[in-house]
Amino acid sequence: MSSRSINKITLLGNLTRDPELKYTPNGTAVCTFSLATNRSWTTKEGKVVDEVQYHRVVAWQKLAELCSKLLSKGKKAYLEGRITYRDYIDKDGAQKHITEVVLEDFIAFYDGTKKPSDRTEKPEQSKNDNDLPDQEDQKTSTEPKKDHDEDINPDDIPF
Repeated sequence: MSSRSINKITLLGNLTRDPELKYTPNGTAVCTFSLATNRSWTTKEGKVVDEVQYHRVVAWQKLAELCSKLLSKGKKAYLEGRITYRDYIDKDGAQKHITEVVLEDFIAFYDGTKKPSDRTEKPEQSKNDNDLPDQEDQKTSTEPKKDHDEDINPDDIPF
């Protein structure tokens, strides 16, 4: 039997809130946000049913800082990462369980009506394909992926 395994998730959806960037006590950047994915189907009776799933996403280090700059509520984003499960005890002493996606890469999509926050445009300029950022600008860096969970103490996470 092979000892190889895969933990990979791919999501395409819209951010439900602005990314929240924080830093651990040792200075490591951590960014959290939620992504909504939708699916719909038609029942035997002809009724259309819509379903929404919400995904908690966490990014670390440079990727966290990029998320806070390039993503915002309502934006469409393509995400790649892995699923993790954590347990913690809340302020009331109750045991809580969290499922989250640890982000490894993302692409931010722009609808042509809004630019990334670090770009400016005069209101009278027309919007066309030449005004949109290149795909290269939207893709995150291709630095080697590192597993950061072992370096971070869950007690250091500020949320």
